[in-house]
Order: sequence, then structure tokens, then C-alpha cells
Amino acid sequence: MEVLFVTHKYPPVTGGMEKQSFELINGMKTHIKVHAIVYEGQESKITFFRLLNQRIRQVCKTNPGISIIHFNDGLIAAFSLFHTGYAHLKQCVTLHGLDVVYPNWIYQQYILPKFNRFDLIIAVSEATAEACRIRGILKENIAVVNNGVDTQIRPSAIRDKVDLLLRYNYHVESKGRRLLVAMGRPVKRKGFSWFIKNVSPSLHHDFLFLLIGPVSKKKKLNFLSLLPPFIAKPISLFFGLPGDENAIEKLIAKPGSRNRVVRLGKLPFNDICSLLCVSDAFVMPNIDIDGDMEGFGLVCLEAAMCGTKVIAAASGGITDAIHQDKNGVLLPPGNIPQWVNTINNLQEIQTPLPADIISYTRTQFSWEKMITDYLREFKKINW
Repeated sequence: MEVLFVTHKYPPVTGGMEKQSFELINGMKTHIKVHAIVYEGQESKITFFRLLNQRIRQVCKTNPGISIIHFNDGLIAAFSLFHTGYAHLKQCVTLHGLDVVYPNWIYQQYILPKFNRFDLIIAVSEATAEACRIRGILKENIAVVNNGVDTQIRPSAIRDKVDLLLRYNYHVESKGRRLLVAMGRPVKRKGFSWFIKNVSPSLHHDFLFLLIGPVSKKKKLNFLSLLPPFIAKPISLFFGLPGDENAIEKLIAKPGSRNRVVRLGKLPFNDICSLLCVSDAFVMPNIDIDGDMEGFGLVCLEAAMCGTKVIAAASGGITDAIHQDKNGVLLPPGNIPQWVNTINNLQEIQTPLPADIISYTRTQFSWEKMITDYLREFKKINW
């Protein structure tokens, strides 16, 4: 079996989908013959998509043994619907969540239904699969394969040293405080502004909420405020713009938040692991947003691989990543009293030991398991 992988999400750009693409393509090389067309930033994305049909046909002509082509997200799969010259191949796509629920009526009514042409649709979570079924994608064409996580993470840190790291590198005084860590882009579904506004003020005063992730310049968002919401929202989601940025900054600027919430910005991976190792909990307070969803919950798994106690919203695909009382605790999204009560009583929550959290996560979510599951699904359609 020979498979051609096509993706516009790939290193050197960093992100969950880029990491998943990289691990899938390179991990498959130990099992089957792999070909790949990937976007690595050496040309504009417009050029990449414009020339994609031509490049696919050329690779297939040079390598007649290719029997399957895999598109790694809904956007590139949508473009492929207009391609010609390789209809003889079995075709499949991985859908991650937003590429299913994207709130554009043309996409929902005229593009997404055509995904039934694909021989296989891989959903990264049960929530993503259900979103597909609701929108008319045939159940028999859908398989659920969870993303993996880097199981080679071997974090080790001492709290005193992390306090010094925060003081001297990030100008944060954390000694004597209990640490809550969250991580991600400032998009509304992540629930960061919701947490800062509704949960943080009611937590015990010794809690310090550390938010890791890119801090965006407000100038990038100004033009969206000039557009009506029904236009601004799809644009924001399509380009991954930080729609929660302004709300977060306004909340942090309030006097009551200044000693409770700190944005650290983007951090080196080693610093992130050190913080996670000693934090009292990693929180992922997602809220339900119409037209958007968390397809999986990779950052939860990265925290779990550090042995961190994970408190996450039971929203979207997060429930595939966090298994109650196995590698974390799930709470109802948007339920303020339950979030406040759970975090204020962290010491009383019975959770597995860090070593058990790591072991369970490694067993359930290794890249090797993801690759094996993909290979199984590829074999089903390769006849």
C-alpha cells in the first residue's frame, strides 16, 4: 500500500494540527510507502493551493503504486473537490472540528455535503464525528481516530526553582501561591475571559492564574469591529484570529485581577513543562460557542503527560482526551459554581497519582497508537 499525504498544516509552523500532520506522515513511513505534498512556508499559501491539483497529478503519474490520498483537514479537502485527474484513488480526509461546524451557509449547504464523495472520513473525536453525522455525512464512512501526544515528555522540576524562573525571567512573584495554568490561543471557545471574569474572583486569594499563549496586537483586530457580527465571526474563525484578546486584556487591567491573573505570553517548551510539573492544576475552561468547537484536547494531554491534575470542560472533543478520574476531571462548561467549588477544594479531590496519570495517558494516546489506528482504517478501504 502506498499513500499520498497532502496537508497545508506542517512544520516549521507550530501548532496541534501541524504536529499531528508531522507525526502521522513520518510515523507511517515505518509501515507503508509514503509520499507527501506539504506546505512548509517556502511559497505563499495561495500559490500552494493554486498548484496543488497539478502537483498531485504529477506525483501520482511518477508513482503509479499510490492507491490512497489523504487530506489532513476540511479546508484542503474542500479544494480537492474541484480537482481532476486522480479519481481512481481512494480518497480520505481527517476532520478536526471547526472544519465541520464552520458557520458559513455556502460551506454548510453546498460544500460539506459533498464530503460524502470521500471513501473515508476520519474524525479526531466522537464529538467531531457526531457533528459530521448531524450535517448529513454518512455514518458508515466515518471512523474516529484520536490524535496522539508526545509520550517522550519527561518533565522534572522543583517548585523553588520554578518560583525563581518566574521571578527572574517573567517578573512574576509566585512564592507561596497555588498555581493554576492554562494554555492556548485567545479564541472565545477556550473560555479564558469567561474564567477570568466569572471564576477567578471567587477563588481563594492564594491562587495565581497563569495564562500561556500568544498575546496579539490589538491593531490586528480593529477592522473586525467595523464589520457586522455575521461577517466578522466567520472571518475570525477562518483565520484563527484572537477574538477573545480584547476581553482578556480589559479584565486583566481591572484592579481585582492584577494580583490574580498573569499572561506569560509564548514560552519555551521546557519552561512550560516545568510550570506544569509544579502547578496545582491545569485548567481548560472551554465554553460552548455556536459555530465553533474544540475538536480534541491536545493541550490537556500535554499537561497530563507532565503528571498535572487536569480540570477541563466537558465540551466538544475534550471528552475524548480527558477520561474522568483517569487522567483528569471533567466539569460542565459554563457552570460557575461547580468550577469555583472544584478548584477551591482541589486538595480534597481524589485523583490518580502523577505517575498513574502519565501512564494512562501514554497508553491511550501515543502517536504509535494513532498511526496504528490510521493504518487499520486505510486497509479497510484499500481493496
